[in-house]
Amino acid sequence: MNVAKNTVVSLSYELFDANGTLVEKVAEPVSYLHGGYDGIFPLVEEALHDKAVGSHLTVTLTPDDAFGEYEHDLVRVEPRNLFPANIEVGMQFEGGEEEADDDEYDLFTVVEVTDAEVTLDGNHPLAGKTLTFTCTITDVRPGTEEEITHGHVHGEGGHHH
Repeated sequence: MNVAKNTVVSLSYELFDANGTLVEKVAEPVSYLHGGYDGIFPLVEEALHDKAVGSHLTVTLTPDDAFGEYEHDLVRVEPRNLFPANIEVGMQFEGGEEEADDDEYDLFTVVEVTDAEVTLDGNHPLAGKTLTFTCTITDVRPGTEEEITHGHVHGEGGHHH
């Protein structure tokens, strides 16, 4: 069976930055529902279409194809006294716009701590970077009716309710 709309694709992958440094590698294959359900980068999904188990692909992703451009306005400097005493670089906090009337929150990572201020970055750590995605397809199966209705994989290697 080849990768097509509404198939569940399992793959092992590695992600490298522009210098060839390994950024991420999965220990076990991950699965996604193919066909525009936002389970994988669209450019990778396009490259995987019609491929078979065992196919190996390498796709270069510009920032627009991956985690977006780096947005300087997502960096915030806040008073130190708003944070716990044990705050450290690398900690993450959820935050949103005070005037926003929705429940949308961004994830901010602490990038600097001084006696007076804490600098937070709301960009994805890989924002603004060109990445190389290499993968091998390990399995392709038809998506179940429930998976297609929900728009994501259930069970082994996928989403669990």
